[in-house]
Amino acid sequence: MGILESWRRGRALEQNPIRDRVWRRIIEDRPLFDGLSEQEQARLKELAARFLYDKQIHGAGGQEVTDEVRLTIAAQACLPVLNLGLEYYSGWVEVIVYPDQFMPVREYVDEAGVVHQARHPLAGESWLGGPLILSWADVRYIDDGPGVNVVIHEFAHKLDMKNGDANGYPPLHPEMRRESWVKAFSEAYADFGAAVDRDVEPTVDPYAAQSPAEFFAVFSEAFFESPGRVRDSYPGVYEQLALFYRQDPAARRGL
Repeated sequence: MGILESWRRGRALEQNPIRDRVWRRIIEDRPLFDGLSEQEQARLKELAARFLYDKQIHGAGGQEVTDEVRLTIAAQACLPVLNLGLEYYSGWVEVIVYPDQFMPVREYVDEAGVVHQARHPLAGESWLGGPLILSWADVRYIDDGPGVNVVIHEFAHKLDMKNGDANGYPPLHPEMRRESWVKAFSEAYADFGAAVDRDVEPTVDPYAAQSPAEFFAVFSEAFFESPGRVRDSYPGVYEQLALFYRQDPAARRGL
């Protein structure tokens, strides 16, 4: 297996050479990557090459898939699994990219039993066992504080789905305690939802109050984009996310 893995890595790097100029611009422009050591940056670059070898990125709605598009997605997608490995993204293949927010048709049944169709703009979407869909306009957005990152949000859903439907409870590592995760997230979810209901200025995107699955995804993106906010407002959630992702972005940035 060691020989096979070494061969796959070699093939990934050979078939997906990363242009240093484009890669450096992506890394240097985003505070998301601040504080990564040289070794971590090298590992992230290798993971990105292997990600592009394993996954297929297709454009839709006229979106061209350039090196910039591919590398911007790959770099951000691989940061959460920097210390976990690409096997955490196994079981699916395709990433679909639209130029801007897309509007899928959704059916719902009202209280009278009547079926309706609705269209709502989305920046991203993850399907269980299926593709991950992104808006390039949102992917290229560089966060300036609130902790928004559509790539990490949707890939967090994929991690959540490793043990079934997204529910805010991804498969934990053996050294983690289920009781600690449930306590930290359930208490924070209730507190955050109550704050949103009272129109209190939220710590992160108020969309986190929609469901436990969205709470995990929103706090995952904020964990990497604005780690100080998460740590200071919900230290128990920050601690569990640090254990799960095996990273401490607040310490990495000297916060």
